[in-house]
Amino acid sequence: MASRSEGPREGSLEAPTRHPLDWTGEAFYNEAALFTELERVFDICHGCRRCFSLCNAFPTLFDAIDESDTMELDGVAREVYWEVVDHCYLCDMCYMTKCPYVPPHEWNVDFPHLMLRAKAVKFKQGRTRPRDRLLSSTDRVGRLAGIPVVAGIVNAGNRSQAGRKLLEKVLGVHPDAILPAYAAKPLRKREAARVGATAANGVAAGPTTGKVAVFATCYCNYNEPEIGADLIAVLRHNDIPVTLAPREQCCGMPKLELGDLDAVRAARDANIPELARLVDEGWDIVAPVPSCVLMFKQELPLMFPGDPDVAKVRDAMYDPFEYLMLRHRHEQLKTDFSQPLGKIAYQVACHLRVQNIGLKTRDLLQLVPDTSVEAIERCTGHDGTYAVKREFHEISMKIGRPVVNRVQKAEAAHYSSDCPMAGHQIENGLDDGKRPEHPLTLLRMAYGI
Repeated sequence: MASRSEGPREGSLEAPTRHPLDWTGEAFYNEAALFTELERVFDICHGCRRCFSLCNAFPTLFDAIDESDTMELDGVAREVYWEVVDHCYLCDMCYMTKCPYVPPHEWNVDFPHLMLRAKAVKFKQGRTRPRDRLLSSTDRVGRLAGIPVVAGIVNAGNRSQAGRKLLEKVLGVHPDAILPAYAAKPLRKREAARVGATAANGVAAGPTTGKVAVFATCYCNYNEPEIGADLIAVLRHNDIPVTLAPREQCCGMPKLELGDLDAVRAARDANIPELARLVDEGWDIVAPVPSCVLMFKQELPLMFPGDPDVAKVRDAMYDPFEYLMLRHRHEQLKTDFSQPLGKIAYQVACHLRVQNIGLKTRDLLQLVPDTSVEAIERCTGHDGTYAVKREFHEISMKIGRPVVNRVQKAEAAHYSSDCPMAGHQIENGLDDGKRPEHPLTLLRMAYGI
């Protein structure tokens, strides 16, 4: 048989590959080199335009080109390039679902990581707003707002008209954006007895050891500890021992989206040694927020490709429903569900789709008798901080409107998302008083525990 002749490789015929980020070299922060690459990639995007229906980065670029004198990229001012960068919130959907020119295609287009590089250049130049630095400092804000007395004051202020006007004036937070409440007792305090627990035996199933160290995440620790409690309850119901790392801080995703890569390194230095030690002791790692799982599975390994502990944690890190469905495949998941859930409108979080694990949340919830799940694979436009900023909130709501419309049309008993912030974005769009219920909460409800 004659061998196939080598030549240019067509896009989308092979699985996309991500290249490590050479973020420590001086060339990464060279603005002239950055703009050369922005021009190359933006020109490719202009000739393709498959991503027009995703985030607002692409309409911003395409409208600027169409309204320019030349109707080509050379007619667009450099200031617009930065507007495109600001509208990208690194959901990765263009890379994973639309772009035919991602590696291994010879054009080597990785739009999200190019935007990340631009954000890093902007941060390095000191042009990042203090507001954005504060909103991405989740541990600092959470520790302060999580003090019982302070939590009450913050929550009351967030619910009051006067408080929201002050936030808009001082921080540029949109008055209509739903802000997360702060819990007076964080998850790690609620589960203090499990912090650092090491004596446990699990029943292995497939790649899982059957004992789980929960990475609480900033959000589930400070804002909605009930979600973390639901995860722990479900794991314990399945006879899976649970511990929490003795020390934990933000995974680094908010700082990554800001372009503060040195802060990401600091987060790695704090978290990875603790988690790697737990892996060495036989624990699997599970985190209830998709962005945090993705940070350990993808972004940190790409930033630190030579770090064996980062790779070790990557290989032991699981989404909760990925983990439970692996156990189910090996007959180690209890299906003693006592309560049907009816119809669920389920938004699949972008950072969960990027993990390429399939719709495990849907598959598990559909094991519950008399339960059906309508999966909505579209972005809500939240991104943690994008949707709360005054200049982006209305755009974020427009991005999420198709999801809200699908939820309304479904007329389901429950609506849900693995990303709790995406759930509240849908709540904001529905504006009918009905709150989202996290899939872990629904699963716990189905077990009747």
